[in-house]
Amino acid sequence: MATTETMTINMGPQHPSTHGVLQLILELDGEVVKKATPHIGFLHRGVEKLSEYRTYHQVIPLTDRLDYLAPMSNNLGYVLAVEKLLGITELIPERAKRVRVIMAELTRIKSHLVWLATHALDIGAMTVFLYCFREREAIIDIYEKISGARMTSNYFRVGGLSADLPAGMEQEIRSFVATMPGHVDTYEGLLTGNKIWQKRTIGVGRISAEDAIDIGLSGPALRGSGVDWDLRRDNPYSGYEDYEFVVPTSTEGDTFARYKLRLDEIREACKIINQALDKLQAGPILADAPKICLPPKKDVVNTIEGLIHHFKIVSEGFKTEPGEVYQGVEAPKGELGYYLISDGGNHPYRMKIRPPSFVNLQALPQMVEGALIADVIATIGTLDIVLGEIDR
Repeated sequence: MATTETMTINMGPQHPSTHGVLQLILELDGEVVKKATPHIGFLHRGVEKLSEYRTYHQVIPLTDRLDYLAPMSNNLGYVLAVEKLLGITELIPERAKRVRVIMAELTRIKSHLVWLATHALDIGAMTVFLYCFREREAIIDIYEKISGARMTSNYFRVGGLSADLPAGMEQEIRSFVATMPGHVDTYEGLLTGNKIWQKRTIGVGRISAEDAIDIGLSGPALRGSGVDWDLRRDNPYSGYEDYEFVVPTSTEGDTFARYKLRLDEIREACKIINQALDKLQAGPILADAPKICLPPKKDVVNTIEGLIHHFKIVSEGFKTEPGEVYQGVEAPKGELGYYLISDGGNHPYRMKIRPPSFVNLQALPQMVEGALIADVIATIGTLDIVLGEIDR
């Protein structure tokens, strides 16, 4: 009598299609996945614990390294949480809020470009990878001119921005945004009607709206299953209520639906950036809160009062009232939340991060069990995980 037995294999943590140091323990019956168990923790850096020993300003560079493909989204969520804790949300200047929205949406486009490039490459489409990185390079150039860094950019500050936009930057951003929808059309021309792409994505990694809600999915992974939820519209921050945009959704809940949805999100991000540029007016970029925000550089170099003021904030930070707050933002991958507890000191008593990739990864076993090994690769790509924020 013939007997069969399953085989257990490791996919990762060095496998290029695990999108980071993720280990999957796969139990296989031939090519069919019977059980999938994600193992994480290979990239753990203790960001939450490190934050307890740094002033509120010093924590900002730690947040860049969470989802390192969307650094300014990480920065935004954190500074909004600290501003809420300080009670200065209403003091943030309009110009600072507009610029924050512009950079957050550029970050969304940049993150989605890396997602599409690597997702397509995993499935075997090489050309799209080269095109996406060409457009990403333009955004990285903008990052560098504004913040001085290309990847882990650090531009937002508690109370506003570290500096104003360089001369000519508004026009450069507008020129880029004008070309981006045409590039998205090019990607669609290469993939959407492609029979191989359709075979690899349609019906693969399907998850229902009910299961998506139960697991706690957010972002494109949730909206791809028909749940119309976006924090920018439903719990707005940084003035997002002033912008008109559509939240793309799909009811299919499969890899192809999430692919189409993210492309539509890039188009909507371009519309938001254009509106923000149209509304952008000259004005201050930091809140009028001298105990929290650094003084103008001219005061620091020309007056002893400005120098002392600068030194005190940099060396000692600022203190907050005891309390706790939660602030969520719609990062490219979903809801990124910061839960801060203050004991009245100059650094967080506790900071808990709610990373979208960590929560979304929970859905992977349910999405791939019963599918083929090749579908595991497509499903990891469609979740768009980054291990930097999963392990923290």
